[in-house]
Amino acid sequence: MNVRNVERIEGDYSALPPGYAESDEDRWVPEHGKSVYRSSFERDRARLLHSSSLRRLGAKTQVVSPDVDDFSRTRLTHTLEVAQVGRELGRQLGCDPDVVDGACLSHDLGHPPFGHNGEKVLNELAAGIGGFEGNAQTLRILTRLETKRFHADGRSAGLNLTRASIDAAVKYPWQAHQAPLRQDGARSPKFGAYEDDLGVFDWMREGIEGLRTPMEGQVMDAADDIAYSVHDVEDGIVSGRFQLGFLDNDLQRARVIQTTQEWYLPQTSEGRLDEAIARLSAADSWVRESDGSRRSLAALKNMTSDLIGRFCGDIYDATRRAHGGQPLVRHEADLVVPTETLEEIQVMKGIAANYIMASREQMPVYTRQKDVLTDLHSLLMDTKDRFLDPQFQADYRAADDDAARHRAVIDQIASLTDGAALEWYATLVHGKPVVNRLFA
Repeated sequence: MNVRNVERIEGDYSALPPGYAESDEDRWVPEHGKSVYRSSFERDRARLLHSSSLRRLGAKTQVVSPDVDDFSRTRLTHTLEVAQVGRELGRQLGCDPDVVDGACLSHDLGHPPFGHNGEKVLNELAAGIGGFEGNAQTLRILTRLETKRFHADGRSAGLNLTRASIDAAVKYPWQAHQAPLRQDGARSPKFGAYEDDLGVFDWMREGIEGLRTPMEGQVMDAADDIAYSVHDVEDGIVSGRFQLGFLDNDLQRARVIQTTQEWYLPQTSEGRLDEAIARLSAADSWVRESDGSRRSLAALKNMTSDLIGRFCGDIYDATRRAHGGQPLVRHEADLVVPTETLEEIQVMKGIAANYIMASREQMPVYTRQKDVLTDLHSLLMDTKDRFLDPQFQADYRAADDDAARHRAVIDQIASLTDGAALEWYATLVHGKPVVNRLFA
């Protein structure tokens, strides 16, 4: 590996940080000249920050729909928090912080309206053309749909990020048929590339053997889990859906453990998950009851800060013990997440899942969301390119076959925010005035 292990000097951003190779800076479409003020990876991060796909996350569901209240996180605020957590953890381990930051900013770009429920619906609708997967859609956005550069033949090269930045953003570096087997023998439903995006995928993975994710991508994934686990619990408490004091009740605690097993850790025993809850609830910052006052909100914020610091610290210490003090970058090392830390993170996610995502009161919302996307898909398929946005209309008209035309329709729907999907549904499907809320 041709690596320039030199420190950057003030005013010179052409030197790569320790551990990175010149090929890591390559772009799918070569760009002449380098900035003397910004590194290639800093330029990647800037392109992501200025992208319309990132802006749209502000109106896409995280856990609670964006129009429910003014406090709960959207996909955008979640993404910014993941970037902060990931950037700091990655920097401490020796990763280029802008590569990690860029991966974190990218990680949810492919999510469609209505969160994971929307992802499930679109996967069913696109079953005949390779399905829909939010992570594969992220690669498609970065390298095709969010355009900054073009190939000489006129094809879009997307944002034309560096190889290292794209690789870090692809959480699942395989196609659907290559997905690892789960413990039940079935393939994981997660994958990172559609068939017609293999050109850039193969370019990105040049010289990399196997299906491993780079260190920067592993840090992004850990930061996502940490932020998700902690902040969704905070949102649920503030929105009045539950209190952590509920877990002092044996029945409530058992339900959370069951949800954690069903959703996240099917092979982990009830006893181990109960011990994880006991460790978490023993912390001085654990907030059993919150009344919405400024003092209780401050206590919640202190709890989230302590939990983030606890999880990141445990991961950092374990990774350093395994690999020593050298910079841990790209495909030279793996992040180490201690078993107890993983169980604590997943229990936190299980709390939110039990009281928010899996609650019976959400089921009518999910059904309604499915109807919106299904009916909108039917209309757009029937009307061909008539109602598509100009960029997707161009993709539809340039398509060589029905599958490519269908993919253009799926891309269009996936790009919509929650509000835009409802607006299109109301105006195009039913010819009614725009509604702002799902049950208005």
